[in-house]
Amino acid sequence: MLRDRLSKSIESDEKRCLARTQRLNGEKEESTMLISVDRKKKQCRDKYLAKHNAVFDQLDLVTYEEVVKVPVGDPAFQRRTLVLLGAHGVGRRHIKNTLIAKYPDKYAYPIPHTTRPPRPDEENGRSYYFISHDEMMADIQANEYLEYGTHEDAMYGTKLETIRRIHADGKMAILDVEPQALKILRTAEFTPYVVFIAAPLLQNIADYDGSLERLAKESDMLRQAYGHFFDLTIVNNDIGETIATLENAIDKVHSTAQWVPVSWLY
Repeated sequence: MLRDRLSKSIESDEKRCLARTQRLNGEKEESTMLISVDRKKKQCRDKYLAKHNAVFDQLDLVTYEEVVKVPVGDPAFQRRTLVLLGAHGVGRRHIKNTLIAKYPDKYAYPIPHTTRPPRPDEENGRSYYFISHDEMMADIQANEYLEYGTHEDAMYGTKLETIRRIHADGKMAILDVEPQALKILRTAEFTPYVVFIAAPLLQNIADYDGSLERLAKESDMLRQAYGHFFDLTIVNNDIGETIATLENAIDKVHSTAQWVPVSWLY
Protein backbone atom coordinates (compact mmCIF):
# COMPACT_ATOMS: atom_id res chain seq x y z
CA MET A 1 0.00 0.00 0.00
CA LEU A 2 1.21 3.51 -0.82
CA ARG A 3 0.25 4.84 2.59
CA ASP A 4 2.25 2.12 4.34
CA ARG A 5 5.31 2.88 2.23
CA LEU A 6 4.96 6.60 2.87
CA SER A 7 4.58 6.27 6.62
CA LYS A 8 7.74 4.15 6.79
CA SER A 9 9.76 6.68 4.80
CA ILE A 10 9.04 9.81 6.86
CA GLU A 11 10.42 10.54 10.30
CA SER A 12 7.85 10.07 13.05
CA ASP A 13 8.03 13.63 14.33
CA GLU A 14 5.13 15.95 15.07
CA LYS A 15 4.99 17.28 11.54
CA ARG A 16 4.58 13.86 9.95
CA CYS A 17 1.62 13.55 7.66
CA LEU A 18 0.44 10.29 6.15
CA ALA A 19 -0.34 12.04 2.90
CA ARG A 20 -2.81 10.41 0.59
CA THR A 21 -1.42 9.75 -2.86
CA GLN A 22 -3.11 8.80 -6.07
CA ARG A 23 -1.87 7.71 -9.47
CA LEU A 24 -1.11 10.49 -11.90
CA ASN A 25 -2.01 10.59 -15.53
CA GLY A 26 -1.23 12.91 -18.41
CA GLU A 27 -3.50 14.81 -20.75
CA LYS A 28 -2.97 16.90 -23.84
CA GLU A 29 -2.04 20.51 -23.04
CA GLU A 30 -3.40 23.60 -24.72
CA SER A 31 -1.25 26.73 -24.73
CA THR A 32 -2.31 30.37 -24.82
CA MET A 33 0.38 33.08 -24.85
CA LEU A 34 -0.56 36.26 -22.97
CA ILE A 35 2.49 37.64 -21.19
CA SER A 36 2.53 39.25 -17.67
CA VAL A 37 3.34 39.00 -13.98
CA ASP A 38 1.83 39.97 -10.65
CA ARG A 39 4.71 41.63 -8.79
CA LYS A 40 3.18 41.06 -5.39
CA LYS A 41 5.09 38.17 -3.85
CA LYS A 42 3.15 35.42 -2.21
CA GLN A 43 4.26 34.73 1.35
CA CYS A 44 6.53 31.74 1.65
CA ARG A 45 4.89 28.87 3.50
CA ASP A 46 6.57 25.82 4.94
CA LYS A 47 4.48 23.27 3.12
CA TYR A 48 4.65 19.61 3.90
CA LEU A 49 4.10 18.43 0.35
CA ALA A 50 6.96 20.53 -0.98
CA LYS A 51 9.24 19.55 1.90
CA HIS A 52 8.75 15.86 1.22
CA ASN A 53 8.75 16.04 -2.57
CA ALA A 54 11.56 13.47 -2.76
CA VAL A 55 9.46 11.02 -0.77
CA PHE A 56 6.50 11.40 -3.09
CA ASP A 57 8.70 10.96 -6.14
CA GLN A 58 9.75 7.55 -4.84
CA LEU A 59 6.17 6.30 -4.84
CA ASP A 60 4.59 4.23 -7.59
CA LEU A 61 3.38 6.80 -10.14
CA VAL A 62 1.77 6.48 -13.53
CA THR A 63 2.46 9.15 -16.18
CA TYR A 64 0.20 7.58 -18.79
CA GLU A 65 -3.30 6.22 -18.44
CA GLU A 66 -5.99 5.08 -20.82
CA VAL A 67 -8.44 7.88 -21.66
CA VAL A 68 -12.02 7.98 -22.86
CA LYS A 69 -13.98 10.69 -24.67
CA VAL A 70 -16.84 12.12 -22.62
CA PRO A 71 -19.68 13.68 -24.64
CA VAL A 72 -21.12 17.09 -23.78
CA GLY A 73 -23.70 16.96 -21.02
CA ASP A 74 -22.80 13.49 -19.79
CA PRO A 75 -24.30 13.38 -16.27
CA ALA A 76 -21.60 10.94 -15.20
CA PHE A 77 -18.83 13.54 -15.47
CA GLN A 78 -18.13 17.18 -14.73
CA ARG A 79 -15.05 19.17 -13.79
CA ARG A 80 -15.38 19.98 -10.10
CA THR A 81 -12.07 21.66 -9.31
CA LEU A 82 -10.05 24.43 -10.95
CA VAL A 83 -6.38 24.04 -10.01
CA LEU A 84 -4.12 27.04 -10.61
CA LEU A 85 -0.43 26.17 -10.68
CA GLY A 86 2.49 28.55 -11.09
CA ALA A 87 5.54 30.12 -9.52
CA HIS A 88 5.01 32.03 -6.29
CA GLY A 89 4.16 35.63 -7.20
CA VAL A 90 2.95 34.99 -10.75
CA GLY A 91 -0.61 36.16 -10.00
CA ARG A 92 -2.61 33.07 -9.10
CA ARG A 93 -4.11 34.58 -5.95
CA HIS A 94 -5.35 37.65 -7.81
CA ILE A 95 -6.90 35.46 -10.51
CA LYS A 96 -8.58 33.28 -7.90
CA ASN A 97 -9.98 36.22 -5.94
CA THR A 98 -11.21 37.96 -9.10
CA LEU A 99 -13.10 34.91 -10.34
CA ILE A 100 -14.74 34.33 -6.96
CA ALA A 101 -15.74 38.00 -6.60
CA LYS A 102 -17.13 38.08 -10.14
CA TYR A 103 -18.94 34.73 -9.97
CA PRO A 104 -19.75 33.99 -6.29
CA ASP A 105 -22.46 31.51 -7.29
CA LYS A 106 -20.07 29.60 -9.54
CA TYR A 107 -16.71 29.49 -7.73
CA ALA A 108 -15.52 29.20 -4.14
CA TYR A 109 -12.24 28.78 -2.30
CA PRO A 110 -11.95 26.32 0.60
CA ILE A 111 -11.66 28.15 3.91
CA PRO A 112 -8.38 27.16 5.57
CA HIS A 113 -7.97 25.83 9.10
CA THR A 114 -5.46 27.37 11.50
CA THR A 115 -4.18 26.87 15.02
CA ARG A 116 -3.59 30.58 15.65
CA PRO A 117 -6.03 32.30 18.01
CA PRO A 118 -8.75 34.42 16.36
CA ARG A 119 -8.43 38.18 16.40
CA PRO A 120 -11.22 40.22 18.05
CA ASP A 121 -12.95 40.96 14.74
CA GLU A 122 -12.66 37.44 13.29
CA GLU A 123 -15.55 35.01 13.11
CA ASN A 124 -14.93 31.28 13.03
CA GLY A 125 -15.68 29.84 9.61
CA ARG A 126 -15.58 33.13 7.75
CA SER A 127 -11.94 33.59 6.76
CA TYR A 128 -10.54 30.72 8.84
CA TYR A 129 -11.63 27.78 10.91
CA PHE A 130 -9.88 28.10 14.27
CA ILE A 131 -8.91 24.80 15.87
CA SER A 132 -6.50 23.55 18.50
CA HIS A 133 -3.04 22.28 17.71
CA ASP A 134 -3.93 18.80 18.95
CA GLU A 135 -7.05 18.68 16.80
CA MET A 136 -5.14 19.71 13.70
CA MET A 137 -2.40 17.16 14.32
CA ALA A 138 -5.01 14.43 14.76
CA ASP A 139 -6.66 15.38 11.46
CA ILE A 140 -3.27 15.39 9.72
CA GLN A 141 -2.58 11.91 11.04
CA ALA A 142 -5.99 10.88 9.65
CA ASN A 143 -5.03 12.13 6.16
CA GLU A 144 -7.71 14.82 6.17
CA TYR A 145 -5.53 17.63 4.75
CA LEU A 146 -4.65 18.33 1.15
CA GLU A 147 -1.66 20.36 2.32
CA TYR A 148 -0.56 22.28 5.38
CA GLY A 149 2.30 24.38 6.71
CA THR A 150 3.57 26.59 9.51
CA HIS A 151 3.79 30.38 9.61
CA GLU A 152 4.83 32.41 12.67
CA ASP A 153 4.40 29.44 15.03
CA ALA A 154 0.86 28.71 13.82
CA MET A 155 -0.27 25.95 11.49
CA TYR A 156 -2.45 26.52 8.43
CA GLY A 157 -3.96 23.94 6.14
CA THR A 158 -6.62 23.04 3.58
CA LYS A 159 -8.86 20.16 4.57
CA LEU A 160 -10.27 17.90 1.89
CA GLU A 161 -13.70 18.18 3.51
CA THR A 162 -13.85 21.93 2.78
CA ILE A 163 -13.35 21.16 -0.92
CA ARG A 164 -16.08 18.52 -0.80
CA ARG A 165 -18.51 21.04 0.72
CA ILE A 166 -17.96 23.39 -2.21
CA HIS A 167 -18.74 20.57 -4.63
CA ALA A 168 -21.85 19.67 -2.62
CA ASP A 169 -23.04 23.27 -3.03
CA GLY A 170 -22.81 22.86 -6.80
CA LYS A 171 -19.80 25.16 -7.18
CA MET A 172 -16.36 24.70 -8.68
CA ALA A 173 -13.58 24.80 -6.08
CA ILE A 174 -10.60 27.00 -6.99
CA LEU A 175 -7.25 25.92 -5.57
CA ASP A 176 -3.85 27.62 -5.85
CA VAL A 177 -1.73 24.80 -4.49
CA GLU A 178 1.70 23.24 -4.77
CA PRO A 179 1.98 20.92 -7.79
CA GLN A 180 2.58 17.89 -5.58
CA ALA A 181 -1.06 18.18 -4.48
CA LEU A 182 -2.04 16.84 -7.91
CA LYS A 183 -1.20 13.39 -6.60
CA ILE A 184 -4.27 13.71 -4.40
CA LEU A 185 -6.46 15.85 -6.64
CA ARG A 186 -6.19 13.98 -9.95
CA THR A 187 -8.95 11.51 -9.09
CA ALA A 188 -12.57 10.82 -9.97
CA GLU A 189 -13.65 12.61 -6.79
CA PHE A 190 -12.05 15.98 -7.60
CA THR A 191 -11.88 15.82 -11.46
CA PRO A 192 -9.57 18.85 -11.77
CA TYR A 193 -9.00 21.22 -14.66
CA VAL A 194 -5.33 22.12 -14.27
CA VAL A 195 -4.21 25.55 -15.48
CA PHE A 196 -0.58 26.67 -15.39
CA ILE A 197 -0.06 30.43 -15.02
CA ALA A 198 3.38 30.91 -16.54
CA ALA A 199 5.84 33.75 -15.95
CA PRO A 200 6.65 36.10 -18.82
CA LEU A 201 9.51 35.60 -21.22
CA LEU A 202 12.19 38.02 -20.04
CA GLN A 203 13.00 39.17 -23.58
CA ASN A 204 9.49 40.62 -23.73
CA ILE A 205 10.17 42.91 -20.77
CA ALA A 206 12.36 45.99 -21.33
CA ASP A 207 13.25 46.53 -17.66
CA TYR A 208 13.19 43.66 -15.21
CA ASP A 209 14.81 42.95 -11.86
CA GLY A 210 16.10 39.86 -10.10
CA SER A 211 12.66 38.90 -8.81
CA LEU A 212 11.35 38.53 -12.35
CA GLU A 213 14.35 36.41 -13.28
CA ARG A 214 13.68 34.18 -10.26
CA LEU A 215 10.03 33.97 -11.28
CA ALA A 216 10.95 32.93 -14.82
CA LYS A 217 13.37 30.25 -13.61
CA GLU A 218 10.86 28.79 -11.16
CA SER A 219 8.19 28.82 -13.85
CA ASP A 220 10.44 26.94 -16.28
CA MET A 221 11.25 24.34 -13.64
CA LEU A 222 7.57 23.76 -12.91
CA ARG A 223 6.75 23.44 -16.59
CA GLN A 224 9.51 20.88 -17.15
CA ALA A 225 8.53 18.82 -14.12
CA TYR A 226 4.75 18.92 -14.36
CA GLY A 227 3.88 20.16 -17.84
CA HIS A 228 2.36 16.85 -18.90
CA PHE A 229 -0.39 17.38 -16.30
CA PHE A 230 -1.46 20.83 -17.52
CA ASP A 231 -4.76 21.15 -19.36
CA LEU A 232 -4.04 24.78 -20.24
CA THR A 233 -1.05 27.13 -20.07
CA ILE A 234 -1.43 30.91 -19.95
CA VAL A 235 1.64 33.15 -19.95
CA ASN A 236 0.29 36.06 -17.94
CA ASN A 237 0.78 39.60 -19.27
CA ASP A 238 -2.43 41.54 -18.82
CA ILE A 239 -4.40 40.21 -15.86
CA GLY A 240 -7.73 41.13 -17.44
CA GLU A 241 -6.91 39.25 -20.63
CA THR A 242 -5.62 36.31 -18.64
CA ILE A 243 -8.83 36.04 -16.64
CA ALA A 244 -10.94 36.39 -19.79
CA THR A 245 -8.94 33.64 -21.46
CA LEU A 246 -9.39 31.41 -18.43
CA GLU A 247 -13.13 32.09 -18.32
CA ASN A 248 -13.47 31.17 -21.99
CA ALA A 249 -11.46 28.00 -21.47
CA ILE A 250 -13.67 26.88 -18.58
CA ASP A 251 -16.82 27.61 -20.59
CA LYS A 252 -15.36 25.48 -23.39
CA VAL A 253 -14.67 22.66 -20.95
CA HIS A 254 -18.33 22.62 -19.97
CA SER A 255 -19.61 22.85 -23.54
CA THR A 256 -17.36 20.48 -25.52
CA ALA A 257 -16.52 16.79 -25.41
CA GLN A 258 -13.42 15.94 -23.36
CA TRP A 259 -10.81 13.23 -23.16
CA VAL A 260 -10.40 12.17 -19.53
CA PRO A 261 -8.77 9.24 -17.73
CA VAL A 262 -10.87 6.10 -17.75
CA SER A 263 -10.40 5.85 -13.98
CA TRP A 264 -12.40 9.06 -13.55
CA LEU A 265 -15.50 7.36 -14.92
CA TYR A 266 -15.26 3.68 -14.04
